Amino acid sequence: MIPHLDLRQVNEPYSAALQAAAGRVLASGWYVLGREVEAFETAFAAYCGVKHAIGVGNGLDALSLIFKALNFPEGSEIIVPANTYIATILPITDLKLVPVLAEPDPRTYNLAAEQIEPLITEKTRAIVVVHLYGRCCEMAPIQALASKYQLKIVEDAAQAHGATYQNRRAGNLSDGAAFSFYPTKNLGALGDAGAVVTNDDELARQVRLLRNYGSEKKYIHQIQGLNSRLDELQAAFLSLKLPQLDADNQRRQAIAARYLAEIRHPNLMLPPDDGIFNDVWHLFVVRHPQREAFMNYLHQNRIGTVIHYPVAPHQQEAYTEYRTLDLPLTDQLHREVLSLPLNTALTDTEVDYIIETINQAP
Repeated sequence: MIPHLDLRQVNEPYSAALQAAAGRVLASGWYVLGREVEAFETAFAAYCGVKHAIGVGNGLDALSLIFKALNFPEGSEIIVPANTYIATILPITDLKLVPVLAEPDPRTYNLAAEQIEPLITEKTRAIVVVHLYGRCCEMAPIQALASKYQLKIVEDAAQAHGATYQNRRAGNLSDGAAFSFYPTKNLGALGDAGAVVTNDDELARQVRLLRNYGSEKKYIHQIQGLNSRLDELQAAFLSLKLPQLDADNQRRQAIAARYLAEIRHPNLMLPPDDGIFNDVWHLFVVRHPQREAFMNYLHQNRIGTVIHYPVAPHQQEAYTEYRTLDLPLTDQLHREVLSLPLNTALTDTEVDYIIETINQAP
C-alpha cells in the first residue's frame, strides 16, 4: 500500500537528530520559553524575511492571537474564503466578529480580489487570505484593495511554509501571518505547534503578551492574556528541520511537476501548472466528478487518498446559520476534491506506479 502520508517514514531521516535534540532539551532543565524557542523564532523570522516570529501553541491559536491583537470592535466583518478549513473561521466567531464567506477563484481555489471587493462594506476590517494547499494567493490585487479600503490583511499560511509570491515568502505578504507546525505540515513538529510572523512591532509585542498570560515580567500582567506557548522540545525539533525545508519543498515540486506532466485522464482536473516552483505542494488536490468511484479504484490498487475537506464550513453543524448561503463553487469543490499522495517519503518507483495507475483508470 502506498499511504497518502506516512509520518514515520517522513521523519525517519531525522530520527537520530530528533533524539539528540530531545536529550539536549531534557538535560537543559528548561522546558518553556527558553533558548530553543528563541533560536527557532530568530531562524524562522529570517527564513520568512520578517522582523518577528512568535512561537505559540498551534496554528489556530496563531490566528486567534493575531485577531486579539488587532482588537477589532465586535461585529466587525472579516472576509474569508468559503472553502477553507474551519480553523480559519473559528477565531473570527470566537471574538464575536462576523466571517463573510467568499467564493474562491475557480482555477486556483484561492481567494482573489474580484471575489473580495463586492463583499466589502463599511463594517469590513480585514481580509484573511488562505494560501490553500501550498500556493500563495495572487496578493498584489488584494494588497491594492486593502490599501484602497484601509483594511488589514491576515495570512493563514498553515499550508504554505516556504511558498513564494513575487520573490517574497508566505508570512511576509500581510500585516500578520499564522503558521501551523502540525506534524503533517511541510515543516512539521512532533506535536502541536504554531507561530505568528509579522513586520509590525506593536502587533508582535501584543502577541507576545497575549501568549503568556498578558505578561512580559513574571507575575506582572499588563493585559488579559492566555497561555499559548511553543514549548522548548517542539522548538528544538523545528530548528533542526528548518534548514532542510527548501530541499524538502523541492522534492515536493519535482513530484508535482511529474504529476502535472504525466497524468492524463479525461475526467481528472489537475491543479494549475503555472508557478510550480513557487508552490510548495503541501497537498496535490485533484477533482473528479465521480470522486468516490475514483477513490475506490485507487484504494483497490493500493494507493491511499484523503479528502481535504469533505464538508465546507458553512455546511457544518457548528455554523448552521450559514447553511442558506449560496456558494455553488465551494459546495462543488467539497463534493469533488481529493488529495493524491505527495510527500518527501515517496520514491520515484511509487510515483511511477501512481501515474500509471491513474492513467489506466476507467
